[in-house]
Amino acid sequence: MVAEPRERRPRRPTAADGLLVVDKPAGWTSHDVVAKARWLAGTRKVGHAGTLDPMATGVLVLGVGRATKLLTYVVGADKEYRATIRLGESTTTDDAEGELVRRIAVPEVPDGIDAAVAALTGAIQQVPSAVSAIKIDGQRAYARVRAGEDVQLAARPVTVHEFEVGEIRAVDGVVDLDARVVCSSGTYIRALARDLGAALGVGGHLTMLRRTRVGGYPVSTARALDELEAWPMDVPLDTLPLTDAARATFPVRELTAAEATALGHGQRIAPSGVDGAERTVAAIGPDGALVALIEDRGPQARPVLVFAGA
Repeated sequence: MVAEPRERRPRRPTAADGLLVVDKPAGWTSHDVVAKARWLAGTRKVGHAGTLDPMATGVLVLGVGRATKLLTYVVGADKEYRATIRLGESTTTDDAEGELVRRIAVPEVPDGIDAAVAALTGAIQQVPSAVSAIKIDGQRAYARVRAGEDVQLAARPVTVHEFEVGEIRAVDGVVDLDARVVCSSGTYIRALARDLGAALGVGGHLTMLRRTRVGGYPVSTARALDELEAWPMDVPLDTLPLTDAARATFPVRELTAAEATALGHGQRIAPSGVDGAERTVAAIGPDGALVALIEDRGPQARPVLVFAGA
């Protein structure tokens, strides 16, 4: 008996090069969102600018087409979070997805919270959670932990620009603390929860995390997955155009026609002089198109990434 051919899933039209800011739902991995976006955008060329754990929600910046080249710069942007930290319980993963390993009764708000938060604010040395995506000899730390290895990660410098404590609630022998955190790229909020609990002598872990901003992309500009899934099949998915994405990520230099032509040929132009430092600048042509990303090098600015050919 000959099997009937499987019905092919209809192909969607290819979306224009640009960024897609998604409000990731709980339970989805960042890879899940990228896979969905590849189908919605009609292209395999989709990447993300920094993962979110499955339990976390909020801003996940995706690049489509040539905009994937911008993601390297978006990854390094500061990030803002809303979080709930539970004091009195420690878990294997420093968040609610792990197994409970210790519980200490905390009937009321512990003394010293303000001092402990202050000590975790500013430039600090942070030991990432063992179940992080950091690679050790080419393998993710979380994979080694799941294989039964005892993983010890080295402390690394991060900056917590703001660590604000909101409502504090004593519930069923533990204390839940709401917080707002603005931090540098590479900061683990799970590790902040762990370290705050350790500083207070009661242990702690993260029970809720929502990323509310990545660089110039606040959650108010993010789109829900169900909204994107409802996009008409015959209409290309709407993305944030390259130029708008660049304006939200970099300082901008408006080019003359001659400068746009030179950069399109990969040539150097006069320096931008942004903050007097070597800094990446979005070079926008007279027609409003993103021509290149440029950086000052001595007496000239050189293109580090060209988008528009001459």
